[in-house]
Amino acid sequence: MSAPKILVIPGSLRIGSHNARLAAVAAKEFVRADVEVTRISLGDFPLPIYDADLQAKSGVPASAIRLTQMIGSHHGILIVTPEYNASLPPLLKNAIDWVSCVQGPREARGQVFHARAFAIASASAGRFGGARCLAQLRLVLSACRAMVIPNQLALSFADNAYDDMERLKYPADADALTAMVRQLIDVAGNT
Repeated sequence: MSAPKILVIPGSLRIGSHNARLAAVAAKEFVRADVEVTRISLGDFPLPIYDADLQAKSGVPASAIRLTQMIGSHHGILIVTPEYNASLPPLLKNAIDWVSCVQGPREARGQVFHARAFAIASASAGRFGGARCLAQLRLVLSACRAMVIPNQLALSFADNAYDDMERLKYPADADALTAMVRQLIDVAGNT
């Protein structure tokens, strides 16, 4: 198989988001590994709050179908998420909920989660680095039957984690990012 294609999804739309910043650093790391990478914004896939009655009445929104197609065109997915009140942000959880409803011809609902590798990361100004959220995200993705790689990154004190070249300045953080990136490339390349 040729080098896998990797999709990077920041779970935040906030200007100056620690997680969008970490997603950009991760995307550069994939490029350095000579892998084709695409970074998107969930803002380009606007979705109503998931509602089964809305789905029954109007079907799955076109943005959820487009997001599913974007995920489906990649071998590996990195989700970089903020932590809100020790949990997933509504933007990301809602996107996952809608994508899990998409069903293509001769496919099960949420089939897009089944045939690719996922990695998860989080950045926070606090000392836990979003670790509580990562545990929940791993559980949600596993419930969708996604394969989530073991390596993950919880970037603590993210407001002071970068040098003036927008690189992770602490070796332990940089090494954890590199290990996660390499593992996602390896697993996605064999999926």
